[in-house]
Amino acid sequence: MRYVIMKSNDIRENLATETYLMNNKNFDEPLLLFYIEGPCIIVGRNQNTFEEINQKYVEDHHITVTRRLSGGGAVYQDLGNLCFSFVVKADSEEFGDFKSFTQPIVDALHEMGATSAEVSGRNDILVDNKKFSGNAMYTKNGKTFSHGTLSYDVDLDVLTEALNVPADKIASKGIKSIRSRVTNLKPYLKPEYQNLTTAQFRDILLLHLFNAKSIDEIKAHEYIVTPEDEQQIKKIFDDTYNNWDWVYGKSPDFTLQKRKHFDFGTIDARLLVESGKIQNIKFYGDFFGPEDATQLAEKLKGTIYDRQHLSETLENIDTNKYFNGIPKSEVIELLAQ
Repeated sequence: MRYVIMKSNDIRENLATETYLMNNKNFDEPLLLFYIEGPCIIVGRNQNTFEEINQKYVEDHHITVTRRLSGGGAVYQDLGNLCFSFVVKADSEEFGDFKSFTQPIVDALHEMGATSAEVSGRNDILVDNKKFSGNAMYTKNGKTFSHGTLSYDVDLDVLTEALNVPADKIASKGIKSIRSRVTNLKPYLKPEYQNLTTAQFRDILLLHLFNAKSIDEIKAHEYIVTPEDEQQIKKIFDDTYNNWDWVYGKSPDFTLQKRKHFDFGTIDARLLVESGKIQNIKFYGDFFGPEDATQLAEKLKGTIYDRQHLSETLENIDTNKYFNGIPKSEVIELLAQ
């Protein structure tokens, strides 16, 4: 395994680095990335940014907002959070199998004292039934990355103010508020790991993952981003992660909204229906899928808006590519209800 320690505390630059390394570097072994950033919100690929964040609070507190390539829900991070990302060949792991990526992290945390940490649901890691890690996945051109958060010492009060968490998502977890569901790792670790900086926590975790006693032992496995790499990363930063159209975009006009929370994520469909046909459709939500849901939206344009014609249009389409884990019959039921 190779690893990269990102130097920047800007989430946009770190996501650009992740994207560049995935798309432009070929390693003959898995690649592990670690990054830490200042206060920021990262919305999932398919989400409506304006609806996911408390815009005034975000602006007043100078919180950076960007969008990632992967699906899933919006997350808040600050300097008390550690992000990790595994980049592998796509055929080595099944899309949506988060446990295969996160289990090495969980095993290391067990060794550090958080013995109740466990992978739960579709993409979370919990400790004492509280969430400290969310994970998302993206695949392209034969490669997959699975990246996640580790809340070591995040300001959870800011998290609850900065994000707008839909009521149906909270209800699906059987809780009264998002604050009651989330926690930091620090109190669950052994005493010697409870007063670290996030960078120190990162380095100790890295040693556990490599089963090493010092960073010097594993330095040969580190990839150092070159000046040539940085030029390409800057372009991705400008074109994507710091681009208003990518981060916020424009929501289409719509006449109908169809929304439901499933076990494998929320689908929020906005449809413009004119003369009985779908003229435009946009899928929002925290769902995952190896393919972009805008491709499915294009296939649905022009369909007569009733159950029969929706079923006929979708009959030979593998909707699992867009909404991983959600049965086609339930997608049809949502759109047609």
